[in-house]
Amino acid sequence: MAKERMASATTIKDNEVASMRTEASSAGEGHLTGYGSTSYRNYVLLLLMAVYTLNFIDRTLIAVVAQPIIESFGLTDSQWGLLYGPPFAIFYAIMGLPIAMWADRSNRVKIIALCIVLWSIMTALCGVAAGFVSLLFFRIGVAVGEAGCTPPANSIIGDYFIARKRATALAIYSMGVTIGSMLANVFGGPIAQMQGADVGQWFAGLGLGWLFGSLDWSQIEGWRIAFVAVGLPGVLVALLVLLTIKEPPRGYSDPPGTVAPEKPPLGEAFRELRAKPSFWWMTLGAALVAFVGYGLVSFQAPFLQREHGLSVRDAAVNFGAPLSLFAAGGTYLGGIITERLTARFPTAMAWVPATGLLLATPLYMSAFFFDDLRVVFALWGLGAMMHYSYLGAQYNIGQGVVSNRSRATAIAVMLIVISLLGNGVGPYFVGFMSDFFMAQELAGSDIGALLSPEICKARDVNLLPAQVDICTTANTEGLKFAMAVTVCWFIVAAGCFLMSARTLKRDFVAEL
Repeated sequence: MAKERMASATTIKDNEVASMRTEASSAGEGHLTGYGSTSYRNYVLLLLMAVYTLNFIDRTLIAVVAQPIIESFGLTDSQWGLLYGPPFAIFYAIMGLPIAMWADRSNRVKIIALCIVLWSIMTALCGVAAGFVSLLFFRIGVAVGEAGCTPPANSIIGDYFIARKRATALAIYSMGVTIGSMLANVFGGPIAQMQGADVGQWFAGLGLGWLFGSLDWSQIEGWRIAFVAVGLPGVLVALLVLLTIKEPPRGYSDPPGTVAPEKPPLGEAFRELRAKPSFWWMTLGAALVAFVGYGLVSFQAPFLQREHGLSVRDAAVNFGAPLSLFAAGGTYLGGIITERLTARFPTAMAWVPATGLLLATPLYMSAFFFDDLRVVFALWGLGAMMHYSYLGAQYNIGQGVVSNRSRATAIAVMLIVISLLGNGVGPYFVGFMSDFFMAQELAGSDIGALLSPEICKARDVNLLPAQVDICTTANTEGLKFAMAVTVCWFIVAAGCFLMSARTLKRDFVAEL
């Protein structure tokens, strides 16, 4: 029996060695074919896109239910911007780099699966937050988990797809940003609109009421149910990733002579990036785009509810979700256009996004000041398509200017800057400007001269009806002008992408 076990173990070992030899012998042609079969490569890409989609569902859900949370905790727009942005961004940045370095030196598939479990559980826990502080803590937990998604995923895609196919592959992967935002609206909005008592009756009808003991469902707000319902399914996605994605050899799809399987020194990526101005200009541009994007997303639902009187559900399903589809289309088209133009214009991956951002600026600004929702939807949708055409480019440039050994770390460095400036400052900037413009509106009214954003948001029962009306108007106008001012930063971002184009051809390591 012992001999049989030894023989079996020897056979397994021989098979593993044979498989490794087969991979090694074919690695020289990896830059022509990519890793694995075409169908399996596409499966891996779509599953990683689904992971990125889940990442943004859980990240964006808090914006979908923003107004109910603001009302539950009596927050000003500045306080909401502070909750939404800086804590998430800081911990996302702090954890992103060490996780990326870990991914450059370890099994990337297992790292992604572990991080999915962490952020999914933390998203669900947001639904049981007792107040501002606990919600902030769970939000930080989501950030820590999500920091381990994109760097290793980009590195895996770089090893599965040959250089000239990566623009489209990364654009497809990047569609997770906008599809995730759409699904957060599709599921989060209607769930948040539900009454806790109805959910309790539904569970009771299924015979599952005993699971929740003596929980008083009538006291459970809809936005809390949304977090739990959207967060927990991520654990199943993590299991699917772990069981079905194969860890590819590093550098498999790169040209011969560029494969470097040994573990990289920690400082290697920084030495490479130091001499790549195209990377830093692109990163600054992408950070400014994120500054605007996160700022708009964090206040999109409150704007629609204040300016146009939509409910949480209507703002999410009839407006937020379709706009996310427009954005996803823009991401995909941006990748396709870039890939087709790159053969003729090697720096297209930098100036195509710049063009889109310049076109998006007037479209967005116009959308904020129209009363007709159909016109608002059309302008905002076109603006979103132009806006999100940049996403694939940031990842393509980010990993294309360094060797395959440092891709995850380079992407992490890029995401740290994007997170700190974009997610960290963007929402707070919009909130701060909203309160500033609101205060200006209040000061310009005789009867509202003694009011402030804090007094208005506190819902003081002693306020006169006329003062309540002034607060409501000022609240809406302040946010409208704040969003318009924020969009102007797209112009600066476009300039950064154009600066990146100047040295991109020289800096690029992969084949253009």
